[in-house]
Amino acid sequence: MARLPAPGGRNRFEELHAGTPPWDIGRPQPAFAALAKQGEIRGRVLDVGCGTGEHTLMAAARGMTATGIDLDAGAVRAAERKACARGLAARFRQHDALRLAELGESFDTVLDSLCLHALSAADRGVYLDAVRRILDPGGRFFALCYSERQPAGSGVPHRRSRREIGSWFAEGWVLDRLEATMCAANPFPEGVAAWLVACTRT
Repeated sequence: MARLPAPGGRNRFEELHAGTPPWDIGRPQPAFAALAKQGEIRGRVLDVGCGTGEHTLMAAARGMTATGIDLDAGAVRAAERKACARGLAARFRQHDALRLAELGESFDTVLDSLCLHALSAADRGVYLDAVRRILDPGGRFFALCYSERQPAGSGVPHRRSRREIGSWFAEGWVLDRLEATMCAANPFPEGVAAWLVACTRT
């Protein structure tokens, strides 16, 4: 069975982006594409941990004001090249997800594809507080997190349970839904078991 690379810090992300990282599938994740089609992603959109920009570009292609941030400068440059090639007016910045207030903007929708689940408990609290602060009241937060339903021997890191994820949104949020889904990943033709999180800022 294919295995995802072991998790690591910033250098590890840069190493992965030097090739094709498992999460860079060259298109939006199906769960996020469905949300866009249903009109749930709207307004001013921030894509946290945007990688090479597929979700940011998806929003821009639908006429939204879309910004993508990533810690890896190489990923940001790749996203900018994609935007130019597709003729899309999306913005990309190299920026730390724990310092969202420094963007100096507010948003209607925040997207997080496979970032939230990798944070430590301390960083997760800082991050979710930062997300809440940059969302306008009634703003939406959508996240994809790997699930404990994925077999332990598959090498997929940061496998989280429904109960664990639900506990992260006990205050300051309405947890609209937390549903089982699949994430596309390069080494896994069948996909990786995941959770789709949909929340509203109170």
